Amino acid sequence: MPGTTSLTGPSFEHATVADAMRVGILTCPADTSLRAIAEMMASYRVHAVIVEGARSELGASGAQPWGIVSDAELVLAAAGGRLQATAGELAGSGAIFVNPADELKHAAELMGKHGVSHLIVSATPTARPVGIISTLDLAGVLAWGKG
Repeated sequence: MPGTTSLTGPSFEHATVADAMRVGILTCPADTSLRAIAEMMASYRVHAVIVEGARSELGASGAQPWGIVSDAELVLAAAGGRLQATAGELAGSGAIFVNPADELKHAAELMGKHGVSHLIVSATPTARPVGIISTLDLAGVLAWGKG
């Protein structure tokens, strides 16, 4: 079942992003402070927040995801004395999207290629995200998937 932890599930070779993803997302605007992001992560016990902003180059109106702030980026900024940093400054890379129907192997390849630990799950880059998938979610399938 998507977004839940179970003791068994499909094997990594047969799993899709939907089998491992976390349903739902936390978002913030680009001007959100480091402390506010930290509060969101601590309160909701998540490891990443999606940064939204105008994406006029896509022809879309309103806020669209364009980056992710992970807990690692947050901690590195704090350790570096960048306590006044904003989400837009902390977002480590552009948003990378994966489709819920994609093979889990594809998500792993994208993470490796781009050096990221989180991907946004959405039918298309211009559609509203439905969830997020992390390296920890992939590890869960590796650990508990039926071999």
